[in-house]
Amino acid sequence: MNFLFHPLMLVTLFPLVGFAVIACLKSEQKNAIRWTALLTSLVTFGLSIGVLLQFNAALSPQGGNPQNGMQMLLQQDWISFGGLKVRLEMGVDGLSLLMVLLTTFLMPIAILSTWTAVQERVKGFMLFFLLLEVGMTGVFLSLDLVLFYIFWEFTLLPMYFLIGGWGGERRIYAAVKFFLFTMAGSVLMLVAILFIGMTANSFSWVELVKSRAAFAGSGIWLFIAFAVAFAIKVPMFPLHTWLPDAHVEAPTAGSVILAGVLLKMGAYGFLRFNLPLFPEATVQAAPVMAVLAVIGILYGAAVSYMQKDLKKLVAYSSVSHLGFVVLGIFAFNVQGISGAILQMVNHGLSTGALFLIVGFLYERRHTRQLEAFGGLWKVMPVMGTLALIVTLSSMGLPGLNGFVGEFTILLGSFNSSVYGSPWYAGVAALGVILAAVYLLFMMEKVFLGPLTHAENRILPDLNAREILILVPLLVLIFWIGLYPKFFFDLMGPTVDQLAALAKTAGAVMP
Repeated sequence: MNFLFHPLMLVTLFPLVGFAVIACLKSEQKNAIRWTALLTSLVTFGLSIGVLLQFNAALSPQGGNPQNGMQMLLQQDWISFGGLKVRLEMGVDGLSLLMVLLTTFLMPIAILSTWTAVQERVKGFMLFFLLLEVGMTGVFLSLDLVLFYIFWEFTLLPMYFLIGGWGGERRIYAAVKFFLFTMAGSVLMLVAILFIGMTANSFSWVELVKSRAAFAGSGIWLFIAFAVAFAIKVPMFPLHTWLPDAHVEAPTAGSVILAGVLLKMGAYGFLRFNLPLFPEATVQAAPVMAVLAVIGILYGAAVSYMQKDLKKLVAYSSVSHLGFVVLGIFAFNVQGISGAILQMVNHGLSTGALFLIVGFLYERRHTRQLEAFGGLWKVMPVMGTLALIVTLSSMGLPGLNGFVGEFTILLGSFNSSVYGSPWYAGVAALGVILAAVYLLFMMEKVFLGPLTHAENRILPDLNAREILILVPLLVLIFWIGLYPKFFFDLMGPTVDQLAALAKTAGAVMP
């Protein structure tokens, strides 16, 4: 059973240790439950840092690494039926490592935000939260298609119960809608996985990348099956309608993880599976995906401006921001893919911080209506200052993280030979302007102007715990904005490999 102590298996399964401890505690021991969950998530983050320290960012996929860029590979036989093997196969490259680090970084922050926000059924909440971390980490590290699908589906259940059990007034409707949308796409992906396994006699990603010619004739249909599942999760226009409901009804910690990590699973899937397994079909579909991405950018920004609910405004902004990510991915050059991966991290930090601030406001005022606020900077200067930094980050101010990601994406889209036109980048750039409009409008409505509501005059500013929650996010916002080299270096070999594969696929297209 030595494979259980493999670094990738440890970082995936360690939250189950905290799950087991909490399961043995009494429901009345709320503080013990909270501290156990927090310490478990912190240790898991430490384990992911251990993976980072063992990772060799300079190892070239074409040179010293024959496993298609994967390092720390774990391959353990698990299930065998009809000559087909399902293996506990895990590996890490620059893409998956950044996603795992984002996941384990946001989890303790989200758990700490529940200290006063979640008072009922704390035990159940923390149990589901730790299970969710297991599922998300497994998605990013799995290299066997069946194992990936198991983790992919597994994430549905904890988030379904978190929204349905601890959400707002329409939580059941939002939870069921979230579940049905994601499940519908997943069924198509399952059929495609079974077809690939039967055709190539393997579910191993490493082996399938080498033998993709076996199912190349069905590439476009397999691409569609995977793409629908991933597009729903991103979510891309017009498959996005579940997201605003889920965000608005979810508890604050659930919204942070939903925006910060779960949405990235879809974008990750495009890069991990669609391009390596069906490169010709993926390159062929790129212009269509770019059109949908640009529509999502503009639509999400326009609808955000029309919102009266603060949380729904931030939710629709995710549709716009993730549109930039998809646009960068399907540009299929180094700048586009690098910018997309970095923007996945940026969105997790900035939008996660925005949801935290909305949650802090809701705890104080028990409303999210924009008209209930105004002039809060006068009584909450610390929150106002931190909210301004996060808002400027989200709208892409130079010197902060959002600018680096969006600029790199637009540069890659402008120069993309797959798109064949700079108009995709030109129209998408309008989304940057629209983001400034709706985000500054939000700041004005909440923090600026006169104090028109008596209830707002006595609101307490952020306490030490809330500042502690936001500070790590702000540190990374400035770090990426001022010195993104570390992140680009980490993903560099993986991005080079993906861009080279797309270039080759484009060259052989009829």
